Amino acid sequence: MRLPHILLALLVTLIWGTNFAFIKVALYELPPFFFAAVRFFAVAFPLVLLLPKPNCPLWMIALYGVLIGFGQFGLLFLAMDQDITPGLASLVVQSQAFMTVILATLFFKENLSKIQIAALLVSLSGLLLIAINSHLSSQGTEVSGQNITTLLGLVLVLLAALSWSVANLVVKKAGEVHIISFLAWSSMFAVPPLFAVSYFLETLPVIRFGLYISSNHTWAVVLWQSVGNTLVGYGLWNYLLRLYPAVIVSPWALLVPVFGLSASAIVFEEPMQDWKIIATLLILSGLAINSYEEAKTRRGQQK
Repeated sequence: MRLPHILLALLVTLIWGTNFAFIKVALYELPPFFFAAVRFFAVAFPLVLLLPKPNCPLWMIALYGVLIGFGQFGLLFLAMDQDITPGLASLVVQSQAFMTVILATLFFKENLSKIQIAALLVSLSGLLLIAINSHLSSQGTEVSGQNITTLLGLVLVLLAALSWSVANLVVKKAGEVHIISFLAWSSMFAVPPLFAVSYFLETLPVIRFGLYISSNHTWAVVLWQSVGNTLVGYGLWNYLLRLYPAVIVSPWALLVPVFGLSASAIVFEEPMQDWKIIATLLILSGLAINSYEEAKTRRGQQK
């Protein structure tokens, strides 16, 4: 990737990584599916009234909206509400990088060299180190009330990661589209299932109570989720997916748990032990190997 695009990838991972701490703050007051519904409603309106329909089939727009809205963030918020910590959630959801690479090689016939496979394994070892130690620390009392992680939480976040990986392929299939328009229109399709699930599962009394106790901080998080995380973060991410193969772009998401753990350390006072530093170095090494191999391949194609 070119340097400007590497900087964009770093910006996206910074936004997404720190976002997990913000999500947890809002979940103290708003029920998860309602929170997700409001977030995507704020993305869709009023932009869908101002921007034309993206130049791609409507089913792609709808599928992306359901996958990202309900599949990724609905399930992620549900897991983070009570069943997984912000730091560990930022880690597990990045399994989408490996899922996207596998799906891209199967459906788009994108090539994956042995060195790139090795790079993914190096980064995966860092993720596994974080997963093992995060699970162990969740049994202790490092951060009272913040280290609860259940099997249900892990399964929900893995399903969220799978939804994200399939959504990545939908973006690739959609081709050249106006990114902001695509995000706004797809968000419109995310809202109905999220509101429906919230109404039937979370019930109106819970929703009303959440609205009653919600603070300015919570609505600032909702605004950030809509503008910063979705329009800026996913806008730049989808832009990079249009420029480069998924096997090049997706591994950058492995930096998200690095920023996620750092944000949790600052907001929730999680300590940064040696194993977290080692895991960070492993993830960065994997990304460096992958970027070097990609640059070498591009130079070879230009000769």
